[in-house]
Amino acid sequence: MKRRQLFTLIGMAITSLIVAVGLPFLTPSVVVAQSNTNLLVSAAASLKDVMEEIKTSYQQSQPNVNIRYNFGASGALLQQIQQGAPVDVFISAANKQMDTLERSGQLVPDTRSILAKNRLVLIVPNNFTGVSSFDNLKDSKIKKISIGETRSVPAGQYAEQVLQKLGIYAQLKPKLVYANNVRQVLAAVESGNADAGLVYMTDAKISNNVKVVVAADEKYHSPIVYPLAVLKTSKNTQAARDFVKFLSSEQAKAVLQKSGFILP
Repeated sequence: MKRRQLFTLIGMAITSLIVAVGLPFLTPSVVVAQSNTNLLVSAAASLKDVMEEIKTSYQQSQPNVNIRYNFGASGALLQQIQQGAPVDVFISAANKQMDTLERSGQLVPDTRSILAKNRLVLIVPNNFTGVSSFDNLKDSKIKKISIGETRSVPAGQYAEQVLQKLGIYAQLKPKLVYANNVRQVLAAVESGNADAGLVYMTDAKISNNVKVVVAADEKYHSPIVYPLAVLKTSKNTQAARDFVKFLSSEQAKAVLQKSGFILP
């Protein structure tokens, strides 16, 4: 009997040791699994700076969520999504691209909203003089005008609408130089490779090398809005929803306003 009790006590001691030693090794593996939440956010190029700042704020409170951005022209981003890119959240610079995804049933219901609004402005290099209106673009001294590519870049589509409404598009068309996204338009004017360009107010605000001549009248173009939504192809729908929710928080709104965006 004593021998049986001894074996029982030894067995209990060994079990306790295994539990005590094993748990510390098992627990971290659960934590690691929980920390590997990755989100891919495809966003319009004009949002680059503000979204990077928002990311920093978000990950301070959500360190287990890794956010990666894919910035580009909204039309190009749409095409990537349609071709199967593993995007969790999409933010475009116009309703057109988001409407396309909604019609094809690719958005998670009730996640679409408007992040912000913007204005379209005419810019020239800082040292360029003699331009005070859109009409001045017809002057012979203006050789090149940069705008976004009108098939895939919303800023280019807005620019084309404005020039057509003003009745000067046909006359200016030979001067137009097309860029793959709005940031390339800004770079062309900054470098002097273009005498003028049409960008968003927020793009002009980040540059010390250009000046705003005039803002386009909003009645001359479609509303400049940034719709966002979670995609059904997301493998982290709840994390994507949480990030989208954060984008409407007071903290995120403050960053957007500071960067010159207009709140919806």
